[in-house]
Amino acid sequence: MALSCPSLCNHLSLVRLCGLRTNRTTFGLYSPYIHCQSRLPLCRHYSSSKVRRGIGRYVTSRLQWANSKYEGFLQKKFPRFYLLYHTFVEGFKLLFRDAKDVRRIKAKMSSGGLKFQDLPYREMEKLRQFRRDMIKGIPLVMISIPPFANYLVFVLMYFFPRQLLIPHFWTPRQQVEFRGVYNSLRARHHWPVLKGLEYTSSQVKDGQLQSCLKDLCAKVQNGETPKVSEILAVRRLFSGPPLGIKRMSVAHMRHISPLLFLTPRLPGFLIGRRLNSHALELLQLDRALSRLGPHQLNDSELKQACYVRGLKSDSLGINQCREWLSQWLQVSSSLKDSEVSLLLHSMVFLSANYPTGLKWSR
Repeated sequence: MALSCPSLCNHLSLVRLCGLRTNRTTFGLYSPYIHCQSRLPLCRHYSSSKVRRGIGRYVTSRLQWANSKYEGFLQKKFPRFYLLYHTFVEGFKLLFRDAKDVRRIKAKMSSGGLKFQDLPYREMEKLRQFRRDMIKGIPLVMISIPPFANYLVFVLMYFFPRQLLIPHFWTPRQQVEFRGVYNSLRARHHWPVLKGLEYTSSQVKDGQLQSCLKDLCAKVQNGETPKVSEILAVRRLFSGPPLGIKRMSVAHMRHISPLLFLTPRLPGFLIGRRLNSHALELLQLDRALSRLGPHQLNDSELKQACYVRGLKSDSLGINQCREWLSQWLQVSSSLKDSEVSLLLHSMVFLSANYPTGLKWSR
């Protein structure tokens, strides 16, 4: 018995509602009735794409409802665990956003033939920080690959967040606490760096430069912060022997490395290469920041910029941070690429006693 046109069109609408495509059916069977499909409202109203969108919206709304209920339960019954859970969720959002920004910056560099030093300050800082975060985060991901190892990883992350997690997954309280710990670890090397400079000054043949270097070290050791002019007066010593970035002794480089949070437990030639690379990167950041203008930074960016350059900025006011960063940029803007060693030592000269002559661990 032949099928009627209305019943066939209703049947086709149901087929499309289930996500099947009618244009894949046998042409000979349905060709006499295709014109009916365009005339009936029921056949025109439903489409697989609309149905999929509707189902997707429904599923999304139900998931959001379930997630809000779950978060409310955690916040009420387990507030400490909720704080960790919320921090992890927000951390992943920040991480994915940063990854998206980095991909955009990389595409911009590739399409425009740009180099790192050609980028604006904020994009340079984003690339630098993201690379450091990934270097720290990838080992943790590798550890969690074996079956059931992720449970051990969660335990480790709970008990050792500073050592294992990147800043995206730190709570605001941990952000301040951990930066304080890192600053303390960095400050331990201020005294050895100064003693190394004192020892090296005996190798300087120019009497005036030798005297300037000794006075500079003595001033910092006595709890004072030297002037920019006093630091730049010894710049010649940091472009060649004995204090150039590639001319320093290995022992002295091992004390400089922790100022940049670099491990000193590497062969001497690798330490020298890493110091040179990071010092040049920092100098390029300073040049980009000078082009932008430090007054363009918001409070968070300002404190982060000071922290990267060696200052314990969380305990200082915004005006103090601006004043210190201004002094730093006066030094860095006067230096050539061959004088980046002085920039690294300025992390001790300018930050060890700022702003009130605080002492450091000896």
